[in-house]
Amino acid sequence: MNNSNFDDIRPYFDSEVNEVLARVLATPDFIRAMAHLRFPTLARIVPWIAYPLVRWGLTKKAAKLNTVHDVQLMVLQYLQQMKARTVSDMTVSGVEYLPQDRACLFISNHRDIVLDPALVNYALHENGQRTIRIAVGDNLMTQKYVEDLIRVNKSFVVKRSAKSPREKLKASKQLSAFIHQSLTVDNEHIWIAQREGRAKNGDDRTNPAVISMLGLNRPKAEPFADYVKSLNIVPVAISYEWDPCDVAKAKELHCIAESGCYEKQHSEDIDSIVAGFTGQKGHIHLAFGQPLQGEYESAEAVANAINEQIWQLYRVQASNQFAYKKLQDDNAKPATADEQQAQQMLNTRMQHLSAQEAALLLQMYARPVANQRHELLNNDSATDDVDDQLQLTEAAAIH
Repeated sequence: MNNSNFDDIRPYFDSEVNEVLARVLATPDFIRAMAHLRFPTLARIVPWIAYPLVRWGLTKKAAKLNTVHDVQLMVLQYLQQMKARTVSDMTVSGVEYLPQDRACLFISNHRDIVLDPALVNYALHENGQRTIRIAVGDNLMTQKYVEDLIRVNKSFVVKRSAKSPREKLKASKQLSAFIHQSLTVDNEHIWIAQREGRAKNGDDRTNPAVISMLGLNRPKAEPFADYVKSLNIVPVAISYEWDPCDVAKAKELHCIAESGCYEKQHSEDIDSIVAGFTGQKGHIHLAFGQPLQGEYESAEAVANAINEQIWQLYRVQASNQFAYKKLQDDNAKPATADEQQAQQMLNTRMQHLSAQEAALLLQMYARPVANQRHELLNNDSATDDVDDQLQLTEAAAIH
């Protein structure tokens, strides 16, 4: 398939960087947003001073950015600043075993909208690997300048907004072909989440529909198992000691449990991105798994193999361990100093939640332990409807 067939979803080329950045800087909404982010008081009181000041500063920085790599190095600086302010420790495992001679399709659990792929990128860069092409849903691209900023940072578009079955199938085939070409022709790493949307209930479970989408580009004569091997799928497990969005997620899950639906506010995704970026996360562990090379016969078999690696690679933290103990035995006591600290932190986070919301927050932290042990949590049946609702919504978004 020709590159031009991907023009509406692919990342921008180096030759487009200057034009794209100039277009972004000429967007009043972008300048206004950056001014209120950088100088909130000044922007509110004297916007006619703040806006030109911000535009001048950003134009000066943009003048030094001529390639996608330049843009990524600038983003890397912001990531390093975020890490210094909000992460107590970040550890990485398995990156040293990644192949150097071929691209990988990284399929990871999904807890944070932006940080999950950003941290994978950061770990790869720090360990001498190429950066990734990142799958981003068009639901985040609410304005053209947002799409520009995402695509100039080596990201590509997942068309979740397609309406009719015909449009959805066409978009899925285009996405499948783009991912396959990126891996096998362009030799570019790809990152995609194991499911549409974050695992807000802490259940890191691959949606087989994602695997089915990847297989849409498979030639009919090629065995399914061989095609899966050609994708070089590497599961990735990201564990955050603390999720800055945990309270908001618990409230959303409770709303779904009570009413069967949840209506997202207009700016909610952006608010979640900001909260995830600025909130305290404690210890983060990023674990790269082994490429899938089994004789898989179905999308479900591949999904199960990804699940098993992600569950076992997940770094169980004190927050997970104590939440698990608490749910399985309400009288459980913290066994270590770290668990005592986790108990205090969890109590603080739950103090303004209802009993039902607090239980959902505990399940969010406890579920990785249960998955690792192939166990059910106490009262798991109470959240079956929530899980089903989330899975139905995600499957509809993919197909």
